[in-house]
Amino acid sequence: MFGVVFPNRSFPMDISTFSQIDTFHWILDMNTFVGEAYDQIREVCIFLLNSFSLPPEKALAVYIQSPGSPFQFCGAVTLSRPSAVLSLNWPEPGGQLQLTAADSAPLSAKIGVSVEDLASLPSLDIAAEKRIERLAMKVGENLFNYMQSFCGVDGSKLIVPMDILDRWFKKFQERAKRDPEYLKGFDL
Repeated sequence: MFGVVFPNRSFPMDISTFSQIDTFHWILDMNTFVGEAYDQIREVCIFLLNSFSLPPEKALAVYIQSPGSPFQFCGAVTLSRPSAVLSLNWPEPGGQLQLTAADSAPLSAKIGVSVEDLASLPSLDIAAEKRIERLAMKVGENLFNYMQSFCGVDGSKLIVPMDILDRWFKKFQERAKRDPEYLKGFDL
C-alpha cells in the first residue's frame, strides 16, 4: 500500500511497521523507532507502492503528533503525486503529559497516515507555502531594519519620518530591478 523512509535514519519501511487502527488509518509510534528523540526526525519520505490503487479523488494524508498534543497535518500523496518528502515540524508537547497515570504507558510521539478525500485536505504544496512565509518574514525584517535606522525615540514610542514606507519601497524596487539575485536572497 505505502512505505516510508526517514532520510539518513532508516531503510524503507512498509505498512507493516505501522499499527493499523482501522481500514483507512495507521499509526507509527515514534517511541519504538527512536525513543524520546522523535523531534530529531525532521523529514519523512512517503510513497505509494505499485500494488496500491488509490482512487483519484483520495489522498494518503500524513499527520504528526507530539506527546499530549493534537495531530497536525504535514502533507499527502496522491496518484498524481505518488511520493513526497515532508518536513516534520513537531508541535510542542501538550499539557496532557501530567495526566498519565503512574501505571499507564507514557504518551509518545506518533505519525499518523489516513486515506482521506483530496478535496478536504489543505494545499498539498506545503513547501511552497513555507517559502512564501519565509519570504514575507524576510521582507518584513528588511523593512523593520530600514525603518529602525531612521528612528527617534520618544519615551516608549519609535518615531519615523512620514514618508519612510515610500522611501523603503522605492529603494527595495530599485534594488530588485538592478540586481535580479537580490530577491533570491530572501528565499532561504
